[in-house]
Amino acid sequence: MMTFAIVLFAVTYLALLFFSKYRAYIALASAAIFVVSGILPLGDVIGAVDWNVIMMIAGTMGIVALFIESRMPALLADLIIEKMPNVKWAIIALALFAGIISAFVDNVATVLMVAPVAITIAKKLKISPVNAIIAIAISSNLQGAATLVGDTTSILLGGHAGMNFLDFFVYKGRPGMFWVVQVGALVSTFVLMFLFRKDKEPIKAMERTVVKDYFPTALLVGTVLLLILASLAPKDGISPFITNHINGLICMGLMTVGFIYEIVRSKSAKGVLGILKEIDYFTLLLLAGLFVVIAGISRAGVVDEISKIFVRVSGNNVFLIYTLIVWVSVLLSAFIDNIPYVATMLPVASGIAAQLGIDPTLIYFGLLVGATLGGNLTPIGASANIAGLGILRKEGYEVKAGQFMKISVPFTLAAVTSGYLLVWLIWA
Repeated sequence: MMTFAIVLFAVTYLALLFFSKYRAYIALASAAIFVVSGILPLGDVIGAVDWNVIMMIAGTMGIVALFIESRMPALLADLIIEKMPNVKWAIIALALFAGIISAFVDNVATVLMVAPVAITIAKKLKISPVNAIIAIAISSNLQGAATLVGDTTSILLGGHAGMNFLDFFVYKGRPGMFWVVQVGALVSTFVLMFLFRKDKEPIKAMERTVVKDYFPTALLVGTVLLLILASLAPKDGISPFITNHINGLICMGLMTVGFIYEIVRSKSAKGVLGILKEIDYFTLLLLAGLFVVIAGISRAGVVDEISKIFVRVSGNNVFLIYTLIVWVSVLLSAFIDNIPYVATMLPVASGIAAQLGIDPTLIYFGLLVGATLGGNLTPIGASANIAGLGILRKEGYEVKAGQFMKISVPFTLAAVTSGYLLVWLIWA
């Protein structure tokens, strides 16, 4: 059964890489095979899907659609065009802007917020938005590991290790993950500067877009603030369902508020129906299928066997086990969604640290560096990448894996290598 699961998993991800137009159908078909074959019981399918993530993405898509309708992205595009001398610096500015937001908001939500600005700039300049969207997605993934609220993997680590928001800045008297990520961001920015060195098309200032309705912008800012507050609020006495789905409930709730506002403002439901059509159901189905696939290989014992290999090959060499954790996590997260991977590996990291008699922080942070940043390698390695490519698909751009990886691989290697070295120097 384990051999079958490994083969099915390998075939699934190869198909996802090479047949981008059919990714959602491939993931759903693979999920169905895992269930029909008996590897994953039918009763576990609903629980395998991370509904918090699905709701958060769907809700944010709705809010962002309202945000786009308000023409605020066009105004932001005009402001960036005014300040940037050429396309290269516009792309880098958007990537850095996305990174700043992603340090405090889930990286998928960040991509959904910032990508419309890049699309608008590309349309005004009549150029392809592909490079800009890829840069935004991978920059968001990088900064997602900087704070407790930046990414689901950070939230998982915080829960497992009992870390609060400030622990990501200073932990046990030493620099936390925030500073590690900032060094990685600095190094990878130079990589972007090199990759886009030839994009010297000049940007000319245009007449600024006029925004008449600021409520969608306020709704978007409110979403950001509530997501941050939710991460800081005490969880005692709160229903486990609400605790586990708080981000998704916030996004869906504010999307509903936005829909009601739109109906009252326009005195018609036509606008809301148009926004519902803008939601990328293809991406939602792809993520749902991937969650089930990962649950299937976990149930088959594939992930457990991989974890045991870490312990067997490391002996008592702390540097070796740390190196393995980081770089194997990079490799696996390039193809496996890092949320279930990190959830599975955190207890393993604790066990490894106990066997070696060391503070588990080194292993925890190494896992986060490898798994979160490693997802940038491939188009399907992180939810933000999938969301970014979904946006491009809706604009008529089908991005092949090779095209994506020309930017993502050097960016990721630069960020992971600097983070790998810095975590070791601080925590070894």
